[in-house]
Amino acid sequence: MPGITDPERVKKLIGSESHLELVHIVSPPSPSSAQTYTTKEEATASLNAAGGAIPPNRRVLEYLEREDLSTNGQENANQPKPKRWVVVESPAIIDGSELRSASAVPSRGGGSDDFEISFSLKKVGADKFGAWTGANINEYMGVVLNEQVKSIAFIKSQITDSGEISGKFTKQSADDLALTLRSGALPAPIEYLEERTVGPSLGEDSIRSGVRASLVGLAFVVLFMLFYYRGSGVNAVVALLLNMILMMAGLIIFGATLTLPGIAGMILTIGMAVDSNVLIFERIREELRTGKTIPSAVDQGFGRAFVTIIDTHVTTTVSSLLLFVFGTGPIRGFAVTLILGLIINLFSAVYVSRTIFIWLLGRKERVESLSI
Repeated sequence: MPGITDPERVKKLIGSESHLELVHIVSPPSPSSAQTYTTKEEATASLNAAGGAIPPNRRVLEYLEREDLSTNGQENANQPKPKRWVVVESPAIIDGSELRSASAVPSRGGGSDDFEISFSLKKVGADKFGAWTGANINEYMGVVLNEQVKSIAFIKSQITDSGEISGKFTKQSADDLALTLRSGALPAPIEYLEERTVGPSLGEDSIRSGVRASLVGLAFVVLFMLFYYRGSGVNAVVALLLNMILMMAGLIIFGATLTLPGIAGMILTIGMAVDSNVLIFERIREELRTGKTIPSAVDQGFGRAFVTIIDTHVTTTVSSLLLFVFGTGPIRGFAVTLILGLIINLFSAVYVSRTIFIWLLGRKERVESLSI
């Protein structure tokens, strides 16, 4: 788990259960408030069951109130918060297996540090939830998490596929809970047989080696373009350097972390950029061999190479998108860098390179030769 600095928090998160249920709160007919009890025995006795036993279609659960306020309206931190108990129906309306997604969002009714979990349901769950809420308007529903009622909602109208879990969560606790809700509880407890912590020096050495390889490769490419295409090679080098600068700027804007797969994507982008310039320059050479003037050869060279460049970039971008959609972390990092480099290369290899040629040709009224 790269970037993790608190292994104990990760172990606690992995081993935690997050069993979500939406249940019907058994309450009096009056919609003013849901019935809560100060003790579990009081809640059990309210069921009027023989011998105080809980019927199979009822459960008594602890209710964690959102806030406990003292008489002066301020939270009393010196006294323990009193427990509350509620009676709920069993089985639940829906459970966490019918959850589609969950995310931490700032609470609409709390402070800046108060968060809640927004969730959406799969179609089967949404159909059941919509049917139940439609038939139970003016009733109470509880959000149960790990056998504790986190919040109680009053049903004013039919609800289908989304809702919120409030509970005065912090940003970190809300993110952790949303993550476990999305992934689901593990089917078996974890037994830790071995635990290792790898320091950052290994990663730094690998990144340093990758950057060194990129610079060496870039230097060889620059030397080849200058040797083989002479003065026009300078044009290609300027476009290539601009490509690298814009790519690094893009990674900074998107907040991406430079990893070894990302460096590999940058190296491949260098190859694609050079390939685009080679296609353009060879087309210009062919037009010059047919006896065309230099301005016409440059114009025709870019025009005819453009279709081929678009074709190669589109096919590679589609492949990279598939890697991003179906790949894991490192593969997705490679795909993001490659896609960003390809988009920038279309600008630098075609527009920038062509602008440089136009600027050079426009400096003289009649151009007799072109260093290519």
